[in-house]
Amino acid sequence: MNAGSGVVTKKTAVLGFGNPVRADDGVGIYVVEQLNNQLGPSEHISIFDMGTSAFEVLFKLKGHDRIILVDAAINTNEPVGTLFQLPASEVEAQIEDDPLVFLHSLKWNQALSYAKKMLGRDYPEDIQVYLVAIENTRFNVGMGADARNAADKLVSILLKELKTIE
Repeated sequence: MNAGSGVVTKKTAVLGFGNPVRADDGVGIYVVEQLNNQLGPSEHISIFDMGTSAFEVLFKLKGHDRIILVDAAINTNEPVGTLFQLPASEVEAQIEDDPLVFLHSLKWNQALSYAKKMLGRDYPEDIQVYLVAIENTRFNVGMGADARNAADKLVSILLKELKTIE
């Protein structure tokens, strides 16, 4: 933290997961697109679309102090658009020793599992996961209103937090 400025220098990676042609499942991709558009370039904030090149991105996490993940969550029994932030203990419990994945369907917990192995001692301790409850994952470009409203709320939350990073 810089003396007296209230600004924190903590290199942060924001990873958006999802598939933008599967309706509400594109929420994570939408969030990172909005953050990219509103924040612009920064040497302390990296924003990654995990929907298309997930494994390439995992190698780029080295040197980050914090990871923020954004994804959709289906079958939560909560209304569409409900926003969740997982506690650190739950995030850690989702990391697997050797997850089986398909290259085009990497989920956030699998990405963390691989990142932890790939980065070793450089794996950041500060991990935050935000999930948005969804129902519709049918082939459709664009999200429903409830998912988009939750995504916009999350963009506001993250912008406020990320703007404190120098």
